[in-house]
Amino acid sequence: MDIRILQSMLPHTDPEASLVFYRDLLGFEVRMDVGQGTMRWITIGPADQPDVAIVLYPPAADPGLSEEEKRVIAEMMAKGTFATIHLSTKNLDETFGKLQAGEVDIVQEPTDQQWGGRDAALRDPSGNLVRLHQAG
Repeated sequence: MDIRILQSMLPHTDPEASLVFYRDLLGFEVRMDVGQGTMRWITIGPADQPDVAIVLYPPAADPGLSEEEKRVIAEMMAKGTFATIHLSTKNLDETFGKLQAGEVDIVQEPTDQQWGGRDAALRDPSGNLVRLHQAG
């Protein structure tokens, strides 16, 4: 079987703040930016992984969502419990230092974990949890 990850979806509440975070701080390239205002779908990804993409999307744009569901999603995003992405880096401390200088919302400083890994956590401008793992 030949199955690969094509893209993953992360909601955003502010496309410009998301671009600053993912493009300017994390260094991802913008591959597509469709829509206008807050109703934008922005496809980003690491330059050295052209087959893998993250699509930043406006969660309220789904026509199948009820007003109650939209409210719950907005509340979960505000608390940082709606979406998570795990990324890896060769030098966690260096990457974390650069991100910390960018005034991001830090959840956990670099920590050695019981399971043998080393990671840190922060939130993007929309509240999504971003976990950074030391590639090893």
